[in-house]
Amino acid sequence: MELEEESDLRDPERLVQCPYDKHHQIRACRFPYHLVKCRKSHPEVAKQLATCPFNARHLVPHHRLGDHIIKCSDKGFLEQDIVSQSCGSQGKAVSTWQAPPCDEDWETEQQEQSESLFIWGETNSGISRATSEDKNQLPSRVRAPKSSPFPQVPWKS
Repeated sequence: MELEEESDLRDPERLVQCPYDKHHQIRACRFPYHLVKCRKSHPEVAKQLATCPFNARHLVPHHRLGDHIIKCSDKGFLEQDIVSQSCGSQGKAVSTWQAPPCDEDWETEQQEQSESLFIWGETNSGISRATSEDKNQLPSRVRAPKSSPFPQVPWKS
């Protein structure tokens, strides 16, 4: 992979060459998706390439992986993370947030819900009563349809 200027590396519209097919030039923002697709199309080339442990977009021949790891520009990001973790929490604000106490009683809620469960094929007087009351409260110009607009399809078993 050629060395490019820092500003060029961050440009999502820059063209990147596909490691599987040298004729493919892909925009950087689409490159990860293209790699997955092209790997499936070129399994013989995929067997010859190794993935960089620092950046999955870096695919190099197996025999050059060691050299690439030594020179990889993304290795610096990982090294910075290791150094910052080894320093501990020095200079970092520690959160004192605590979750508020929970006033919910799930067992009580579950019992209340089980008393009003809907069971297919059984009528519940509370439901039918509410439905008939709702019909009485409709304006006179509104009526319920007499048939369904959808064709009746028999259930297959």
